[in-house]
Amino acid sequence: MDAAVDDPQWWRTAVIYQVYVRSFADGNGDGTGDLAGVRARLSYLKDLGVDALWFTPWYPSPMADGGYDVQDYRAIDPRFGTLADAEGLIGEALELGIRTIIDIVPNHISDQHPWFQRALEAGPGSPERERFWFHPGKGAGGDEMPTHWESNFQGTTWTRTTNADGTPGEWYLHLFTPQQPDLNWNHPDVRREHEDVLRFWFDRGVAGVRIDSAALLIKDPELPEVGEKPEHPTEDRDELHGVYRSWRAIADAYPGTRVLVGEVWVPDIERFTKYLRPDEMHTAFNFDFLARPWGAASFRASIQTTLAAHAPVDAPSTWVLSNHDVTRPVTRYGREDTAFAFLKKRFGVPTDPELGLHRARAAALLVAALPGSLYIYQGDELGLPEVEDLPRELLQDPMHYRSGGVDPGRDGCRVPLPWAGDEPPFGFSPDGVDTWLPQPALWRALTVQAQRADPDSTLNLYRTALRLRRGIPNLPLEWIDGLGPDVLAFRRGDTFACVVNTGDEPVSLPAHETLLLASTPLESGMLPGNATAWIRTTTHPTTEG
Repeated sequence: MDAAVDDPQWWRTAVIYQVYVRSFADGNGDGTGDLAGVRARLSYLKDLGVDALWFTPWYPSPMADGGYDVQDYRAIDPRFGTLADAEGLIGEALELGIRTIIDIVPNHISDQHPWFQRALEAGPGSPERERFWFHPGKGAGGDEMPTHWESNFQGTTWTRTTNADGTPGEWYLHLFTPQQPDLNWNHPDVRREHEDVLRFWFDRGVAGVRIDSAALLIKDPELPEVGEKPEHPTEDRDELHGVYRSWRAIADAYPGTRVLVGEVWVPDIERFTKYLRPDEMHTAFNFDFLARPWGAASFRASIQTTLAAHAPVDAPSTWVLSNHDVTRPVTRYGREDTAFAFLKKRFGVPTDPELGLHRARAAALLVAALPGSLYIYQGDELGLPEVEDLPRELLQDPMHYRSGGVDPGRDGCRVPLPWAGDEPPFGFSPDGVDTWLPQPALWRALTVQAQRADPDSTLNLYRTALRLRRGIPNLPLEWIDGLGPDVLAFRRGDTFACVVNTGDEPVSLPAHETLLLASTPLESGMLPGNATAWIRTTTHPTTEG
């Protein structure tokens, strides 16, 4: 079965599972996840009920930023396997009806990439340097950085080179780490290379690409400081849309639907949806909902704004609770401040894990019931918490180090998954093997093996929800009002409704024929606090009593 050709609209309602390869499953016993581990677990993913897998970068990389510093786009990192392994995985998954989406990182490459190494060797004024943002410094001797732009990982965005004779040289731009030099997207080589990379992977059967930092590619060549011009010098520039129109034309030239999914951090929702016009990206991540604090009013405002913005461009909304960059929901929703912001992450922030789990399960049913596509980050289906007590000497995330050590970084959501057994490595690797990040002993209750046997487990909640989700009418959302200030409720057609109680006290459910699923057991027929219920209705529901 060629699933990429089978349904041209698959992406509009798909359930997409994010695979962070080195933490999913270890197939060769070295403590790091790999493609062999994923291939061995494809039946698990099929049983879970996903439609596609999104792989974070699997390319050769020095791992200065978890693989987002790419050294070669046409190969697989030896730690993960080979190109033949990737091709086999794409084919085997497709036979199970599971498509593959891969990460493309167009804003920057690794400082070990041949292009950058040649640019360093060639020196100032060379054609090799024109593919990047090399620039003389300001002030006497060029000792001052060209701009004071701030890094996405905190700190400065320029690093100075050293000339062949040992004297200080030009500066180069990196919006992330110094090991990730930004590409100059005004250069035809850069555009041509990425178009060729798209074709390379589409030729191997991938069903789409997720575009990392998609709103950052184009920079103002005059290098103004932020605020000196109406348009931001590095973010969401109008010239970006020409790039993605060219990519869409390439994708549309292939059979079936090869989707472009953008990681677009743009707070202006109208500018955000410009990326989703019919000749640009198919979908983009909806970070607004992910960042919202727990609460009915907060969630409803985000859902309304998102759906309204997507309607004019006829693009489906995407719903996601977390990813490899974000504090896991079980931990985040157990905190006093349940919103998410990168710059607020600090060591020692208390959380209530029981409350967080209740809310995470409730949120999972909420997003699964919304119209559009659903993204699940690996391990969220197990109710895994953030690991916040990793030994500091084992932390690898540059966000930790560039914060001066006050930000724990993102390693806590990247700990290898627990599959089976009573002690680490919990079936991720063979017994006795140390995983690349250590797993907590308390995860023995959260393994796939343990949860499969528990009908009330988070894993079985997800499995049931994804099965039932396929039967939810593919109709617009209609709000149900009058259930209380802490209740968020809506219907999809006349026979399905979702009710979320974000308060602490039980509430009555609307009149219904059947309880389809609940994140927490009902209490005397009432929906407990911090819980969600799916109900089958025969008429438009109203509040009982």
